[in-house]
Amino acid sequence: MRASHPPEATRKPSPLSQRSDSELAVLVADNGSGALDELYWRYASQLLRLASNLLRSPDDAEDVVQDVFVGLPLAIGHYVERGAFAGWLKRLTTRTALMHLRRRESRKTDSLDADASTHHLVQPDSVLERIDLESAIASLPEPLRVVFVLSRVEQLSHNEIAGVLGIRRGTSEVRLHRAIRRLRHLLEEKP
Repeated sequence: MRASHPPEATRKPSPLSQRSDSELAVLVADNGSGALDELYWRYASQLLRLASNLLRSPDDAEDVVQDVFVGLPLAIGHYVERGAFAGWLKRLTTRTALMHLRRRESRKTDSLDADASTHHLVQPDSVLERIDLESAIASLPEPLRVVFVLSRVEQLSHNEIAGVLGIRRGTSEVRLHRAIRRLRHLLEEKP
Protein backbone atom coordinates (compact mmCIF):
# COMPACT_ATOMS: atom_id res chain seq x y z
CA MET A 1 0.00 0.00 0.00
CA ARG A 2 1.50 3.35 -1.03
CA ALA A 3 0.64 6.72 0.49
CA SER A 4 0.00 8.32 -2.86
CA HIS A 5 -2.42 7.21 -5.52
CA PRO A 6 -3.50 8.18 -9.00
CA PRO A 7 -6.16 10.83 -9.53
CA GLU A 8 -9.70 9.84 -8.60
CA ALA A 9 -10.68 9.82 -12.28
CA THR A 10 -8.47 6.78 -12.94
CA ARG A 11 -9.93 4.78 -10.07
CA LYS A 12 -12.33 1.96 -10.82
CA PRO A 13 -15.73 2.44 -9.15
CA SER A 14 -16.02 0.50 -5.92
CA PRO A 15 -19.22 -1.02 -4.58
CA LEU A 16 -18.16 0.41 -1.20
CA SER A 17 -17.76 3.99 -2.41
CA GLN A 18 -21.35 4.81 -1.45
CA ARG A 19 -20.89 3.56 2.11
CA SER A 20 -20.44 6.00 5.01
CA ASP A 21 -17.21 6.16 6.98
CA SER A 22 -18.97 4.54 9.94
CA GLU A 23 -20.14 1.63 7.81
CA LEU A 24 -16.65 1.18 6.42
CA ALA A 25 -15.18 1.30 9.94
CA VAL A 26 -17.44 -1.58 10.97
CA LEU A 27 -16.41 -3.55 7.86
CA VAL A 28 -12.71 -2.91 8.53
CA ALA A 29 -13.12 -4.12 12.11
CA ASP A 30 -14.76 -7.28 10.73
CA ASN A 31 -12.03 -7.67 8.08
CA GLY A 32 -14.49 -6.64 5.39
CA SER A 33 -13.04 -7.05 1.94
CA GLY A 34 -12.26 -3.76 0.25
CA ALA A 35 -13.32 -1.48 3.13
CA LEU A 36 -9.73 -0.64 4.09
CA ASP A 37 -8.91 0.18 0.47
CA GLU A 38 -11.92 2.48 0.26
CA LEU A 39 -10.87 4.37 3.40
CA TYR A 40 -7.36 4.60 1.99
CA TRP A 41 -8.67 6.18 -1.23
CA ARG A 42 -10.73 8.64 0.75
CA TYR A 43 -8.11 9.81 3.22
CA ALA A 44 -4.54 8.94 2.22
CA SER A 45 -3.85 12.29 0.53
CA GLN A 46 -5.02 14.36 3.52
CA LEU A 47 -3.11 12.20 5.98
CA LEU A 48 0.02 12.33 3.85
CA ARG A 49 -0.12 16.13 3.83
CA LEU A 50 -0.56 16.21 7.61
CA ALA A 51 2.32 13.81 8.21
CA SER A 52 4.55 15.72 5.77
CA ASN A 53 3.88 18.97 7.60
CA LEU A 54 4.68 17.38 10.95
CA LEU A 55 7.75 15.40 9.92
CA ARG A 56 9.26 17.57 7.17
CA SER A 57 10.13 14.43 5.23
CA PRO A 58 8.07 12.95 2.38
CA ASP A 59 9.56 9.48 2.92
CA ASP A 60 8.83 9.49 6.65
CA ALA A 61 5.33 10.81 5.95
CA GLU A 62 4.65 7.91 3.57
CA ASP A 63 5.89 5.49 6.24
CA VAL A 64 3.54 7.01 8.81
CA VAL A 65 0.50 6.86 6.52
CA GLN A 66 1.32 3.28 5.67
CA ASP A 67 1.64 2.46 9.39
CA VAL A 68 -1.74 4.08 10.05
CA PHE A 69 -3.50 2.01 7.40
CA VAL A 70 -1.69 -1.23 8.25
CA GLY A 71 -2.67 -0.80 11.90
CA LEU A 72 -6.17 0.48 11.18
CA PRO A 73 -7.98 -2.87 11.54
CA LEU A 74 -6.68 -3.11 15.12
CA ALA A 75 -6.94 0.60 15.97
CA ILE A 76 -10.49 0.90 14.68
CA GLY A 77 -11.67 -1.01 17.73
CA HIS A 78 -10.93 2.18 19.70
CA TYR A 79 -12.99 4.39 17.40
CA VAL A 80 -16.08 5.71 19.11
CA GLU A 81 -18.52 7.73 17.01
CA ARG A 82 -18.19 11.00 18.90
CA GLY A 83 -17.13 13.07 15.97
CA ALA A 84 -16.07 12.83 12.39
CA PHE A 85 -14.16 9.74 11.36
CA ALA A 86 -11.76 11.98 9.39
CA GLY A 87 -10.89 13.83 12.62
CA TRP A 88 -10.20 10.56 14.38
CA LEU A 89 -7.94 9.47 11.51
CA LYS A 90 -6.06 12.78 11.71
CA ARG A 91 -5.52 12.33 15.45
CA LEU A 92 -4.31 8.77 14.84
CA THR A 93 -1.94 10.00 12.13
CA THR A 94 -0.66 12.81 14.35
CA ARG A 95 0.08 10.38 17.18
CA THR A 96 1.81 7.99 14.78
CA ALA A 97 3.85 10.84 13.29
CA LEU A 98 4.90 12.07 16.74
CA MET A 99 5.98 8.55 17.76
CA HIS A 100 7.94 8.31 14.52
CA LEU A 101 9.53 11.70 15.18
CA ARG A 102 10.51 10.73 18.71
CA ARG A 103 12.03 7.45 17.51
CA ARG A 104 13.94 9.29 14.79
CA GLU A 105 15.28 11.90 17.19
CA SER A 106 16.18 9.35 19.85
CA ARG A 107 18.37 7.60 17.25
CA LYS A 108 19.78 11.01 16.33
CA THR A 109 19.25 10.33 12.65
CA ASP A 110 17.25 13.46 11.95
CA SER A 111 18.18 14.53 8.45
CA LEU A 112 19.12 18.15 7.85
CA ASP A 113 18.34 17.60 4.17
CA ALA A 114 14.56 17.55 4.58
CA ASP A 115 12.95 18.80 1.42
CA ALA A 116 11.23 22.03 2.46
CA SER A 117 9.52 22.28 -0.93
CA THR A 118 6.97 19.63 0.10
CA HIS A 119 5.40 21.83 2.77
CA HIS A 120 2.55 23.85 1.32
CA LEU A 121 1.42 25.43 4.55
CA VAL A 122 0.21 28.76 3.23
CA GLN A 123 0.24 30.67 -0.01
CA PRO A 124 2.40 33.77 0.51
CA ASP A 125 2.72 36.37 -2.25
CA SER A 126 5.99 35.10 -3.64
CA VAL A 127 8.05 31.95 -3.81
CA LEU A 128 10.78 33.58 -1.70
CA GLU A 129 8.27 34.49 1.01
CA ARG A 130 6.96 30.91 1.01
CA ILE A 131 10.48 29.50 1.28
CA ASP A 132 11.25 31.90 4.14
CA LEU A 133 8.05 30.93 5.97
CA GLU A 134 8.58 27.20 5.49
CA SER A 135 12.18 27.52 6.64
CA ALA A 136 11.07 29.49 9.71
CA ILE A 137 8.41 26.88 10.57
CA ALA A 138 10.94 24.08 10.12
CA SER A 139 13.31 25.84 12.54
CA LEU A 140 10.75 25.92 15.36
CA PRO A 141 11.36 23.49 18.25
CA GLU A 142 9.24 20.36 17.84
CA PRO A 143 6.62 21.18 20.53
CA LEU A 144 5.96 24.62 19.03
CA ARG A 145 6.04 23.42 15.41
CA VAL A 146 3.62 20.56 16.08
CA VAL A 147 1.07 22.81 17.80
CA PHE A 148 1.45 25.44 15.06
CA VAL A 149 0.85 22.89 12.29
CA LEU A 150 -2.11 21.31 14.07
CA SER A 151 -3.70 24.68 14.78
CA ARG A 152 -2.96 26.79 11.72
CA VAL A 153 -2.64 24.15 9.01
CA GLU A 154 -4.96 21.37 10.17
CA GLN A 155 -7.40 23.79 11.83
CA LEU A 156 -7.72 21.78 15.06
CA SER A 157 -9.05 23.54 18.15
CA HIS A 158 -6.90 23.84 21.28
CA ASN A 159 -9.10 21.21 22.94
CA GLU A 160 -8.46 18.80 20.04
CA ILE A 161 -4.72 19.53 20.08
CA ALA A 162 -4.61 18.94 23.83
CA GLY A 163 -6.34 15.59 23.35
CA VAL A 164 -4.03 14.50 20.53
CA LEU A 165 -0.82 15.51 22.30
CA GLY A 166 -1.83 14.64 25.85
CA ILE A 167 -1.30 18.20 27.10
CA ARG A 168 -3.54 20.80 28.71
CA ARG A 169 -5.50 23.27 26.57
CA GLY A 170 -3.55 26.14 28.13
CA THR A 171 -0.27 24.51 27.16
CA SER A 172 -1.46 24.31 23.57
CA GLU A 173 -2.42 27.98 23.63
CA VAL A 174 0.94 29.02 25.08
CA ARG A 175 2.87 26.95 22.53
CA LEU A 176 0.92 28.45 19.65
CA HIS A 177 1.52 31.97 20.97
CA ARG A 178 5.26 31.26 21.31
CA ALA A 179 5.42 29.71 17.84
CA ILE A 180 3.75 32.74 16.25
CA ARG A 181 6.00 35.13 18.16
CA ARG A 182 9.13 33.24 17.03
CA LEU A 183 7.93 33.11 13.44
CA ARG A 184 7.29 36.84 13.41
CA HIS A 185 10.73 37.47 14.85
CA LEU A 186 12.42 35.17 12.33
CA LEU A 187 10.54 36.64 9.38
CA GLU A 188 11.11 40.25 10.46
CA GLU A 189 14.87 39.62 10.55
CA LYS A 190 14.85 38.77 6.84
CA PRO A 191 16.10 41.62 4.61
